[in-house]
Amino acid sequence: AASRYTEAKLAPISAELFRDIDKDTVDFVPNYDNTMTEPTLLPVTFPSVLVNANMGIAVGMASNICSFNLKEICDTTAALIKDPDADITETLKAPDFIGGGQILYDEDKMNEIFRTGRGSFKIRAKYSYDKKNNCIDIYEIPATTTTEAIIDKIVELAKGGKVKEISDIRDETDKKGLKITIDLKRGTDADKLMKKLYKMTPLEDSFGCNFNVLIAGTPRVLGVRELLLEWIAFRTECVNRRVYFDLSKAKDRLHLLEGLQKILLDIDKAVRIIRSTDEESEVVPNLMIGFGIDKIQADYVAEIKLRHLNREYILKRTADIEQLKTDIEDMEDILSSRSRVKKIIVNELSDVVKKYDKPRRSEIIYTSDIVDEADPEEEIPDYPVTLFFTKEGYFKKITPQSLRMSGEQKLKENDEIIETVEATNNTELLFFTDKCRVYKAKAADFDDSKASVLGDYVASKLEMEPEENAVYMAVTTDYKGFMLFFFENGKLAKIDLSAYETKTNRKKLTGA
Repeated sequence: AASRYTEAKLAPISAELFRDIDKDTVDFVPNYDNTMTEPTLLPVTFPSVLVNANMGIAVGMASNICSFNLKEICDTTAALIKDPDADITETLKAPDFIGGGQILYDEDKMNEIFRTGRGSFKIRAKYSYDKKNNCIDIYEIPATTTTEAIIDKIVELAKGGKVKEISDIRDETDKKGLKITIDLKRGTDADKLMKKLYKMTPLEDSFGCNFNVLIAGTPRVLGVRELLLEWIAFRTECVNRRVYFDLSKAKDRLHLLEGLQKILLDIDKAVRIIRSTDEESEVVPNLMIGFGIDKIQADYVAEIKLRHLNREYILKRTADIEQLKTDIEDMEDILSSRSRVKKIIVNELSDVVKKYDKPRRSEIIYTSDIVDEADPEEEIPDYPVTLFFTKEGYFKKITPQSLRMSGEQKLKENDEIIETVEATNNTELLFFTDKCRVYKAKAADFDDSKASVLGDYVASKLEMEPEENAVYMAVTTDYKGFMLFFFENGKLAKIDLSAYETKTNRKKLTGA
């Protein structure tokens, strides 16, 4: 695109990804059409693989790496350089996302992720309650979701009658930042509502970790310690290659200056040799013979402009000789000393932290400190009801007060009530269909009804398949007891009700 359309630029920290890339720190290979070369890796000065969140899907494999705080990663890496057996949890507690949120810290689960590179942890949104306007402002959400997904789910729950405390919800995200506003009905407890929404919406979500990376072209799943040790080995090679590159350049320059220093002994002689040489091709050989220098040194001298063949110019250039010798000795010592290379890496990590450190954005909440996390289902009001199920698949839930004041039950033509059960609002219902399926629901999922209405058509309410109808209703609170099934061929099946109990909130049970 033309430059006038370009509205983005690299952040300052991106310079750390390319630092010293021109000093042979990494390998280069031809690009797709052989018009240029490109690096196989970037010589980044900090473990960016764990600082930037990475998610990728390929053929038969995937990777999902959460992000960590820059300072914590650099401090942990420095600690491992000094002691490979260091406890990384002392400096690295949990991931850190740019979008903030609250990380629910379970020590066992987090240690498993750190050790194996696999596992998951929960992250939830952060909110504040605006008492004046009686609304909840959500200003940080999990990295795994979006404002649209959250709003859509809450609207769905509100329409389904599962969340009745909300009067309105809207996205007020602007230049100042993310913001979802939830208007509350009078008398609503904001904290209790949020606990319910955490359970029922993406406001609390799980981040699944899969630290799958390529090591020398081979996919491997590594824990945090292994990843950092691999990066340390890679960075050690980068530093060694950089020092070797600088050493080679310094030796080359020293060699040239030593040749120039010999010219300083008799500048006039050099001028005479050049002037008295008949052919240009003989200048370099004559200088080599006249001063006892090699071809590289003679080429360098021959390329010096005539105006620079003076004592002042040569003295200024040769003044660097002693410093170059000192630098060469120092670089050779670095290449022979692993401890000095480690110190260089640690110092570079420290410099990165000083330049780019930012406070944690994701708050760590210890699961052991979370109290009053009652299941939202427990907050559903419980009261006596009478349940009616008809031959045509209609369902009614009527309170005793309404039932006493009602007259005859309204039914469709040729329909009749086949089941009447005294129960409570928290009773669980099992609807058996003519397609050998079972659909689960709670009495609370249905609105209180009256005798004067038809009630809810179960097939529509529970989103059954086309041409599928409910033929029987079982009521339970503890899944004790059993069901008897009689078949046309005369056979009988006895099945414990516990077989229909599920730990998750699945509504549809196939093969029942």
